[in-house]
Amino acid sequence: MLNFSANVSLLFTETALINRFKVAKNKGFDAVEIQFPYELDASFLKKTLEQQQLSLVLFNVAADDLLTGGEGLACVPEKQDQFYEAVAQATKYAKIVKPHFINVLPGRCFNNKRKEDYLNTFKENLHFAVEAFAPLGIKTVFEAINSFDMPGVIVNSGEQMLSILNELDLTDLYMQYDIYHMQMMGEKVMEFIARYVDKIGHIQFADCPGRGQPGTGKIDFQQIFSGIDKSTYSGYIGAEYKPVGATVESLGWLQFSEFNTKLGRPSIVKD
Repeated sequence: MLNFSANVSLLFTETALINRFKVAKNKGFDAVEIQFPYELDASFLKKTLEQQQLSLVLFNVAADDLLTGGEGLACVPEKQDQFYEAVAQATKYAKIVKPHFINVLPGRCFNNKRKEDYLNTFKENLHFAVEAFAPLGIKTVFEAINSFDMPGVIVNSGEQMLSILNELDLTDLYMQYDIYHMQMMGEKVMEFIARYVDKIGHIQFADCPGRGQPGTGKIDFQQIFSGIDKSTYSGYIGAEYKPVGATVESLGWLQFSEFNTKLGRPSIVKD
């Protein structure tokens, strides 16, 4: 059975963030994820989720300047105290809104001579995050990001994620596998998912190239969704794409009849 979640940081941006939860529910989703929830009051966010009867699948630890071209937070040795503060902030929110997962973004290194130090810091910080979130019953995930969109990113492949995961060997640490990013890196996406499904906590998708909705790039999502459905993966599949046009016009991928039947929901029609 396939379970889809809507990433309200990228979807339904035609309306204010706090309104997107209701829109997602009205469009057939029973779960959402958000990149950074910190502009919303945690108690208000909890109330909104409860009112809309939505599960919160995931949010990220704050990442400082990562999305504006900087090194980010989780891998920079000089920012380790700042990372600890970000984990404390995420923990405060997690206690209230109770996500299934919290994601730690890897960050970048622009000095190759320091890359090993940055990777070691990232591993230390992953361990710190797991120790903070596990007592709350929350799994920690981390992801690989393609190095075309984010030059200098220190984790950019499934194999790197596996290596870190195996080295740390932490019960509550999993991969977040982003189909778009790994397709950009030329990986055989479905082969990787099928082989390492037990190590994947969360999956996200967008078409490639372009990061738009399914049908705007070259990925065969009928094959991808069928493959995931046949695997033992039982988590949510997060729609984390940048809609080409209005979001409600981008939801045609939910009209795959076999998936809608399994989800027990009517086909979503274009508004």
